[in-house]
Amino acid sequence: MSLYDIFNVSGSAMSAQTVRLNTTASNIANADSVASSSGEAYKARHPVFSTVLRNAGQVSAGVKVVGIVESRAAPIARYEPNNPLADKGGYVYAPNVSLVEEMANMISASRSYQSNVQVANMTKNLISRTLTLGQ
Repeated sequence: MSLYDIFNVSGSAMSAQTVRLNTTASNIANADSVASSSGEAYKARHPVFSTVLRNAGQVSAGVKVVGIVESRAAPIARYEPNNPLADKGGYVYAPNVSLVEEMANMISASRSYQSNVQVANMTKNLISRTLTLGQ
């Protein structure tokens, strides 16, 4: 792996973490929404990552997002008979989003993004210093 390949690896990782941050932001934004049935309730979403291998070998060449999956956990039924969205039994259905987990995901994705920026900057500095060795 050359120093230039590191830019591809860290760039793909930053792109993947951006998707992770966006899905986390979507989950947090919809955490307080309610629906009149469990089928209509917002479901938490999470990205699925995959390693990209170079030339079908075992050398990693980056990461890609292969999809975004919805959580299979049941929505939270809350008894609110005065809510206009309540069903016949007086229940509304809230998303299965845990704000604590989403904040932890956001911090983790942010740190991973920051680490990959530092890797790219360090690689750029190494290439610059290597070019100045012959002077």
